[in-house]
Amino acid sequence: MTDYSPADRAAPLRADIVLPCLDEAEALPRVLARVPQGWRAIVVDNGSTDGSADIARTLGATVVHEPRRGFGSACHAGLLAAEAEYVCFCDCDGSLDPALLTGLVRRIAEGETDLILGRRRPTARGAWPLHARAGNAALSRMLRRRTGLRLRDLGPMRAVRRETLLALGLTDRRSGYPLQMVVRASDAGLRVAETDVPYLPRTGRSKVTGTWRGTWHAVRDMRAVLRQPASQTSPAACTEATR
Repeated sequence: MTDYSPADRAAPLRADIVLPCLDEAEALPRVLARVPQGWRAIVVDNGSTDGSADIARTLGATVVHEPRRGFGSACHAGLLAAEAEYVCFCDCDGSLDPALLTGLVRRIAEGETDLILGRRRPTARGAWPLHARAGNAALSRMLRRRTGLRLRDLGPMRAVRRETLLALGLTDRRSGYPLQMVVRASDAGLRVAETDVPYLPRTGRSKVTGTWRGTWHAVRDMRAVLRQPASQTSPAACTEATR
């Protein structure tokens, strides 16, 4: 566990927030307005045709263009563009509140955990469709068998030290990216935790879980991640990155 002085604990934390984006023009103003003061929003445009990139830039976000389609491609491009000690991930469809990330980062800074995920708690009927919840529950069970981690959600809101995440050497560039992050963190001996976060109805239709077909493709990608052999990531390298 890293030692922090009282001054360190009182100091405001800074982080970069990666926001994968594909046609989220309607939700972006509300999402970016909730980014904590002093934090940098990195909107990764993954081929939007609705002017999302221009809106994000006008609202003060750093915009990164990632032409290779895929959730993992967008997330990793944002990670590579990040510079802060801590990096966070959050959907930019209005379903999650970026302001809550301050609490997640604080728990890492205080040495409680190394990677923390937001467990989605729906606030309204339809916020989390039944087929999406079923797919998530199945993956959680498979993850437990693979790693022993007892996580109830593999949601998109999460926080970690940037160097720690880079040391994991993530390779998936599709829907398996979030799961590979957790699997490789576990293989490297990192502590993984989750905390409840409210989950609101998203703006527009999900590109992944909005349909049974999209959900199936995501589950297929994630099952492929679970079939991969244990990562050779050095626990020592990840531990060094947390210091």
